[in-house]
This record gives sequence, structure tokens and C-alpha cells, in this order.
Amino acid sequence: MIHRRLFQRLVLVLFTLFGAPAFAADPAVLIADKMFIGTDGILVAEGSVEAHQGDISLTAKRVTYDPKTDTLRLIGPIRIQDGQGSVIYADDAELDPQLIEGLMTGARLVLNEQLQLAAVELNRSEGRYTQLYKTVATSCRICGEGTPPIWQIRAEKVVHDAEERQLYFENAQFLVLDVPVAVVPLLRMPDPTLDRSTGFLVPSGRSSSLLGIGFKVPYFVSIGEDKDVTLTPYLSDKTSTVEWRYRQAFANGKLEADGAISRDALVDHTRVYILANGQLDLNMGYELNYDLELTSDPSYLLDYGYSGKDRLDSSISINRIEHNEYFLGDLIHYRTLRDTETNETQPTIIAETSYERQLVQQMFGGDITLGVEAAGHLRTSTTDIIGRDIARARAAAEWQKTDVLDGGFVIEQHALLDVSSAVVAQDSSSDDYVFNVSPALYANFRWPLSAQSQAVRYLLEPVMQIAWSDTVNDIPNEESTLVEFDEANLLDFSRFPASDRVEEGVRLAVGANWTRFDPNGSTTRLSMGRIIRDKADPDHTHSSGLEGQLSDWLVAGQITNQSDLEFTSRALFDNDLDFSKSESRLTWNSDWGSVSASHIWLAEDAAEDRDDPLSEIDISTRFNLSRHWVGQIDWQYDLAVERIVSAGLGIEYQNECVDMVLSASRRFTSSTTVDPSTDYDFRVGLRGFGAGRSGADVIRNCGR
Repeated sequence: MIHRRLFQRLVLVLFTLFGAPAFAADPAVLIADKMFIGTDGILVAEGSVEAHQGDISLTAKRVTYDPKTDTLRLIGPIRIQDGQGSVIYADDAELDPQLIEGLMTGARLVLNEQLQLAAVELNRSEGRYTQLYKTVATSCRICGEGTPPIWQIRAEKVVHDAEERQLYFENAQFLVLDVPVAVVPLLRMPDPTLDRSTGFLVPSGRSSSLLGIGFKVPYFVSIGEDKDVTLTPYLSDKTSTVEWRYRQAFANGKLEADGAISRDALVDHTRVYILANGQLDLNMGYELNYDLELTSDPSYLLDYGYSGKDRLDSSISINRIEHNEYFLGDLIHYRTLRDTETNETQPTIIAETSYERQLVQQMFGGDITLGVEAAGHLRTSTTDIIGRDIARARAAAEWQKTDVLDGGFVIEQHALLDVSSAVVAQDSSSDDYVFNVSPALYANFRWPLSAQSQAVRYLLEPVMQIAWSDTVNDIPNEESTLVEFDEANLLDFSRFPASDRVEEGVRLAVGANWTRFDPNGSTTRLSMGRIIRDKADPDHTHSSGLEGQLSDWLVAGQITNQSDLEFTSRALFDNDLDFSKSESRLTWNSDWGSVSASHIWLAEDAAEDRDDPLSEIDISTRFNLSRHWVGQIDWQYDLAVERIVSAGLGIEYQNECVDMVLSASRRFTSSTTVDPSTDYDFRVGLRGFGAGRSGADVIRNCGR
């Protein structure tokens, strides 16, 4: 058999070279169980015929080649694959030898194993165009004779442009379960192999208690390989809106901008918003980042569900990070949308710049870190104290050395000198010019102790810090008004978030970290600690847990396992177990779905503009109802006032040819600018058109 097939190949190649010049540029290879040349000069191949030419391959039951007419006649079942994701099945065909021109009957075109088009007749032209007549197109699996697909498109003619990867339908009729729902004279759709193409995207419906019932119809415009824009008209009985999104990629960065313009029944003026961000890589390792956030009124973003931000920040920054140095320059403009705040008394313009450089083993075997920074805050108000403006500069030098003693005992030694000055305006409680010097000495001690019981490993690490620092003059507290105390900064020299404040006096921090490593992939961590001071620091608020000479007890823990379960909790409480702050978070991903839950509790604290305790629980879950159905629930509840903040319910359906999303949500919060609202969203997408929408993983099983 092998010798016979080799002989058949040789005969075909010889025939190609001398009998059919059209093949000479790209010779074909033919394999068949039987091959002969008739007395009329026609080459005949029968039985399991396979032909290959370039990227094109063909299988058929019988193939004949007539050198007089230079045509191939194929008898099916026929299968032609073009090497570009398209497969053609047919009963009968007449083609040129290059398989790029010809006519087929009883044909079916399958694109990227997703979209199939069945036609009475198929015509190939120029090796680029495939024309199908009396066509039915669908990406749904058809289960049995007489069972209609979920959706189908019937058309008098369909043209597939293999080069542009587009499908053109003429006199198309869209049917759902064999019921006509729409007629479109001309329709263009991308084929499944195309990543980006100008045209309409999946429409969606939305019902809102504020905006009424409306529809969104996105239109995508591909401006080039590096940029595109999406325009989305949103029309309802209460609003006329155009949403837009612009994206552009650069050789050294990117830009993305979203926005909308609206006229609605909620306000008597045109509403606009813009949210944009971008990044550029500059020379010498510098990176430029920028973002722009603008809105015409405080409630616009929430009314339309564009964003939940209650403070907008527009900024431009330049930074560079190297192994031994760091630079940052930042200019920020803030705008608050909160009813309880006014932009006149909030810092609206903030400028910051900082530079640090580390010199390794430059003094007494230790490292030296040098740093300089400058910052300025500007308010539009001229009212005393609450309209304060400030500009400050700082220079600091820190020496640090780490020694590891016998038994693994670790000592970290630090010496720090901080010199700063500030110019203060519109604040009668402070001098106009403040000069400050802050020296500091501190040492951290760690003693990691390890043990093992069978395959389980344990790590116990007692930790301690002894610190002293002093301040000549206090610069007004502008940036360190909110202080966090957690396991990450237990051994920090200062727990203030910015350098405009420094903790003073003698301090002793003690604590311990315990970790359990299980060979099955589970890890348990527990940390606790406390800070003891020689005197209280008035800049620490009550809810920070650092008020007084004795701080609250800090207890934090984490549990993770190989089943994608993670639980984290952190709490601050005093000797009487009165909590000042606690937070917990649980995430769990499994075969049945996922759940994320969190709880936060904050004590009342006038210094942090919180007159009442804050206690909220937030739960979000997704659960697989079946192979195709997924449910989703979101729920946020305010335990302090016993009121639901927001709630949402959604359901999704996916299979090989369609995906559907139906959701309902309710926001219960209200203010002078924002009203409660209820929204319903509905979207149906067809799979098989455009890349990234394959449903191979959720193909239905017929009969189930």
C-alpha cells in the first residue's frame, strides 16, 4: 500500500508539472485508494481521497480532473479547510485546481468551529469571497431533526470576505425558536476570527426608577490598529444620553477615556462627565501617569451608575524607581461630591515631590538613606483655620544596620534626623513660619523560632521595638489626620501616614507573630501587639487605637487553604474589651461558585468627622445553579442604623450560542443631591460573531 501511494503521488506530481501548468507555482499532493487516467485523459482518484495544496486541504469520496477544462469535479461527502479557520462541507462541487474558484451544492461553511452557515449553493471567488445562497446561519447546537436552534439568521445571500473577515447578509430574517422577530435588508457582522471591527456591539436594556425604561446600542469604530472609539446612545422616556469611550495605545504608553453627555428630567441643565487615565514611559526610566475626573453635578455619576466615587481627583505624576533610589512628583486637584463637605474648605490643589537614595554600607557597616520632599496644599476659602494653606519642605537622613546573632536573634538599629520647615497662611493657631528638627533613635528586635510536628511546621516570632524621638516645633497637622494601626506598622518608627507628624517621646512596642504551615496547603497566621508610651500623643484619635499612654491591643489573623478559602480579621480593643475598630473579610472560591463577605466597625470619633458608630456588612456571592445558569446576590447592610444600604440580584445564562444577563438592584441611600433608585438591566449577546465570544466550554448536551 505504501509503495502504491508513493507511486500515486509521483504520478500526480508528474502530471502536475507536465500536464497542468496551473499547479506548477504551488504543486498539489493527492492521496487516494485508487487513481487512474482514463482514455479521455481525465485523471480519476477514488476512495478516501485527500488533497493538499499550500494551507488548503481537501477530502472527498471521488475527485476527477479534466485537463481540457482545467477543472476539478468532487463528489462528497466533501470537506475543504483553508488553513485560516474556515471549513466547508458539501455534497457536490466543481472547482479550479487551486480550490479558490468554483461552485458547491448542499454546502455548509463553519467558521472557527463556532458559526455555521448552511446553504443550498456555495460559490467561491478569487480565493477570498465565499457566497452562499438561501442560507441559514447559527452558532447553536441543533439537537435532532425538527428541533429549531435557539436563534438563527435566514438570508437570501451571505458573502464571507476571508480577507476582511466580515459577513454580509442580504434580506436577512432573525428568528428565535423558529419565530421571526426582525427583518433587516442589509446586515454586516464580523466573523469569529476578527478581534476588532467597526460596527454595532451587543445592545442592552435598562429600567431605572429615576430614568425610566431605556435601551443602549453601542457602536464601535476602529480608527486604526492603535485606537478606537465606542459611541453608545442611551434613550429612555426621561433621558437622552450619548456615552463614549476612547482608547489609544502608544509605543510607550496608553490612554483610555470614558464620558457621557445627558439631557434628562432630573435636572434642568446639560449633564457631562469625563473619566480619563493614561501612562507614558519616558527616558531614563521615568514614567508619566495622568488622570482626569470631571462631572457637571454631584449626583450625575450615581444617577446613571457610572461610578460610586464621592471624591474626584485629577492628577499628573512623574516617578522613577531604581534599586537604590526613588523619585515622585505629583500634582493633584480634588473635588468632593459629599454633602457633608465643601470644596472651599477642602484642600483642592495638592503638590508633592520626594526623592530618596540609599547608600549601602557607608558608615559603621550600615546603610544610609537620604531623602528630601516638598508639599503644598491650597484651599479656596479665606476663613481662618478651616481655610488654611500650607507649604512645607523636609530633608532627612537615616542610618540603619541589621545584625543576626547566634540563635537567629535579629537586631535592627536605626538613627534618624529629620529637618523640616513650613509656611502657613490663614491659620491664627500657628506661626506663619515653622521650623522643626526631629531626631530619633530606635531598635527592632526579632527572634524567629521554628518547630515541626510530623509534617506541620510552626513559626513563632516575638518582636519588640524601643524608640525615642523628639520634636522642636509642631507643623500643623494637614496630612496625618487619619491614622491606621495594624500588624504591618507595629514596628514602624512612626505610624502617622505622612511626614508632617512624628510620634514623640519614649515608646516600647511588644508583640508576637505565629504561623502554622500545613503540608495540605493551609496556612494560619496570628499577630498581636501593643505600644506603651511615656506620654500620650494628642494627635492620635480615639478610633486609631493609639490614644493614651497604652495603645489598644492589636490582634490580627489570617486563614488560607488550597481550596481558595481566605479569611482575614483585625481588631483593636482595650483591656475592658471595648473595641475601637474591627474589620473582617472572607473570600471563598469553589466549584459551586464564590462568596465574598466583609464587616467593618468603627467607633464614633468627632476627630474623624464621625458622630455615630459605623457598622456595615457587605456580602457578594455567585453560585452555579447548573452548567449554564449562574446566580448572583449583592447585599450591603448598615447595622448601626438597621437599614439596607443596597441590594442586588442577578442571573446569567450561557451556552454555545447565546449569553443572557438579567439583574435588579436597589440603592436605598439618599441625601440632598442623591435619591434612592431601583435599576433593572437586561442584555442578550449572540456568540459566534467576533473574537472572544466562544462558547466551547458551555456547549449543551442534547437530550439533557
